[in-house]
Amino acid sequence: MTNMEQGYHFNVMRRAIDLIDANENMSLEELSRAMDMSPAHFQRLFTKWAGVSPKKYQQYLKLGHAKALLHDHFTTLETSNAVGLSGSGRLHDLFLRWEAMSPGDFARKGKDLTIYWGWFDSPFGLSLVMGTEKGICGIGFASETGEEEAMRDLVSRWPKARFVEDPMFLRPWVLSAFNESTGELGKTPVYMIGSPLQIKVWEALMRIPSGQVSTYSEIAGSIGMPRAVRAVGTAVGRNPVSWLIPCHRALRKSGALGGYHWGLPVKRALLAWETARAEAET
Repeated sequence: MTNMEQGYHFNVMRRAIDLIDANENMSLEELSRAMDMSPAHFQRLFTKWAGVSPKKYQQYLKLGHAKALLHDHFTTLETSNAVGLSGSGRLHDLFLRWEAMSPGDFARKGKDLTIYWGWFDSPFGLSLVMGTEKGICGIGFASETGEEEAMRDLVSRWPKARFVEDPMFLRPWVLSAFNESTGELGKTPVYMIGSPLQIKVWEALMRIPSGQVSTYSEIAGSIGMPRAVRAVGTAVGRNPVSWLIPCHRALRKSGALGGYHWGLPVKRALLAWETARAEAET
């Protein structure tokens, strides 16, 4: 499936999410009719995108799904060396080559740094991807915020950097990031640009496997700051590399979704997609 096909499928899914929110009991026939498709065609598209049927997928979109994830798919994060974060450790779904900026570089707000950017279709709609010569440093989703706001948001993270539009430079990394077949699966480099606290939090997020979740308080404890839940929540929200650094897998203890920088409908879609894929593979 190409990225363009995935983006189209997400647009169909996004419309379906709105309908399911309004009426969770819609049948396949009703959903497909609302999408102006035959039931067979709609079912085929849905299953190709999600890995499961529309009927099954509806379960993962329900508002109570987060509570079920906490009950059945909760990850306890180890404080020390949970995965090999020095070098090429396996971080959630991908082998990510990662490197963090020094605190001094971060404080300079991207000065003397060239950041390349481009727009790409993804399984979760139109995405803005940014990267340096060392790796991807930003991924944002525009389906809720809009393209202009997504661009403004990421550019504001590193206001003194030089930004150059160059999607072809980023394309191999983007294909790998979204699991396209490139022959180089697992070669997605990530360049984390953040404060020391933010980078600790983002490293903890990368220890949460696909299809599983954790809580803000668990993440705080895993980095040795159990009382800093609010600061950890802020750092989660400031994660600039959505999807690869999976901030969508962080939930509140109550089972509430909490916030999501690119819109709660996107967070629900990400969690539902991952759960469906994980369970389809078991």
